[in-house]
Amino acid sequence: METFTKPFTRQEPIPEEAIAAAVEVMRGGALHRYGADPSHVAALEAEFAAQTGAAHALAVASGGYAMGCALRALGVQPGDGVLTNAFTLAPVPGAIAAVGARPVLVEVTEDLVLDLEDLAVKVDRADVLMLSHMRGHIVDMPALMEICDAAGVVVVEDCAHTMGAAWAGHPSGRWGAIGCYSCQTYKHVNSGEGGLIVTDDPDLAAKMTLLSGSYMLYARNGTAPEEAVFARHKGLMPNVSGRMDELRAAILRPQLRDLQTQAERWNTRYRALEHAFREAAGLTVIERPQAEAFVGSSIQLLAQDPGRLGAFVDGCAARGVEWKWFGAERAQGFTSAHHHWEYVPAHDLPRTDGILARLIDLRVPLTFDLEDCAQIGRIVVSEAERAFA
Repeated sequence: METFTKPFTRQEPIPEEAIAAAVEVMRGGALHRYGADPSHVAALEAEFAAQTGAAHALAVASGGYAMGCALRALGVQPGDGVLTNAFTLAPVPGAIAAVGARPVLVEVTEDLVLDLEDLAVKVDRADVLMLSHMRGHIVDMPALMEICDAAGVVVVEDCAHTMGAAWAGHPSGRWGAIGCYSCQTYKHVNSGEGGLIVTDDPDLAAKMTLLSGSYMLYARNGTAPEEAVFARHKGLMPNVSGRMDELRAAILRPQLRDLQTQAERWNTRYRALEHAFREAAGLTVIERPQAEAFVGSSIQLLAQDPGRLGAFVDGCAARGVEWKWFGAERAQGFTSAHHHWEYVPAHDLPRTDGILARLIDLRVPLTFDLEDCAQIGRIVVSEAERAFA
């Protein structure tokens, strides 16, 4: 039997331009964003704001920090409810719990997006929605914003899996009040760890800049609001240090310029896998809406019979194809489900639980070529026949 031998967690090398910029930073020794002049971090903020069409951008230490910073800037207090997807990864409810708030989980659909009917039922239970575009799937954003705007709920977008994506031509992260992005190794740009935040609201931008630890040097930020805006918030925002450093910003700037090209490369691989997986017995591909411009850095399937899914996952693993199963009893690696998060109050989520029991997930690294995708497809079709037929 064919066996796939490439690792699913191997990333492409950092671009040579980024390596050269990083070496220059290290030779100069000025790694702190406020010790460098000119600053790669400030330039990164200005470039990302322009790229997304936002008035303000802030570069921070991680995507998780970005979400926590957004919640603090919005005034979320201990005990407050914050709406979020029942299907997401642990850093999202973790960011809510870390500020002392209560995650209020909303059901998801078989398209792996927030269930707007369940959101309409629960929308009055919180003032903020932390919307997770989990695994790059984007909900009907005009419909979601209509529900939230009518209820006075502020939307924060977790765009860890949708940097470079859009709905109806409008960039992900630019629908709500704040957009949060991750630059962690397995996201669409790679600085090991790192995050970016965008907003059009100058007061939110000033609050988040102060929260990140600007030491009264906030005017050096790449898209800083006017002094009068900061004057309203100085002394009121605690320093929760989470700045991005010069080294990571130097690595990221060339990658962000190449984001659209990289997205096209991911989608070519995604479509090849999707085409192959349509022939797999007992498995269903998640159809992508026409309005969604996605970045296919991972692919998900739903099994018709969850009782046989364990055998299928094990059979593929023995042949080098590494599926993650969200219905597994225990959290494994980067994969977990809401019932694994003991810091979140238990929720009754029958629709989501039924979907997670059937859901498997596969990384799509750019280190794979189309021949690799074809081989993965043959293995998956073969193992599906053994497990489900």
